[in-house]
Amino acid sequence: MSEEDPDAELLERVGNQDPAAVREMVARKLPRLLALATRMLGDRDEASDIAQETFVRIWKHASRWRWGQARFDTWLHRVALNLCYDRLRRRQETLSVDDVAEPIDPLPLPDEQIDEGERRERISAALAALPARQREALVLQYYQELSNIEAAALMGISVDALESLLSRARRNLRGLLAGACGEHLNVKERR
Repeated sequence: MSEEDPDAELLERVGNQDPAAVREMVARKLPRLLALATRMLGDRDEASDIAQETFVRIWKHASRWRWGQARFDTWLHRVALNLCYDRLRRRQETLSVDDVAEPIDPLPLPDEQIDEGERRERISAALAALPARQREALVLQYYQELSNIEAAALMGISVDALESLLSRARRNLRGLLAGACGEHLNVKERR
């Protein structure tokens, strides 16, 4: 067992089928798993399914966990990401800008303050429109707060490749957000 892994003792207890450890593991890991899956899939219900399946896999494999090969959190994120990609493949659709639903409420006039909920909705829609690998890189670094080294390892790429993905993702995200704002402003001007 690794002293460096903060989840070592808890995972050992889960492997011994300790109900309190299972509850603690869920309390500790569920918010981040839901956030990751929601951002990858754009659907809270599907994210809940992914989190549930991830926990089922933890419970099944906790007693056989091999310390030293990877940190538990790294494995946990990889399982959740793989399940997200499986779900996206099953959808048999490619996310594009045309697939993103327009927000129900138009943007307020430029002199009006933008509601935080509307801003989050636009960012979520733009994030969903990114290519999957770019979205994964952004989610891991910005939302899951992983270092470049950790995110690159999870994605199975070099740090340089991750930085390139992040650069393209940020550029595409800015373009999508600018395009969304411009479209809404043009609609307002025509009224």
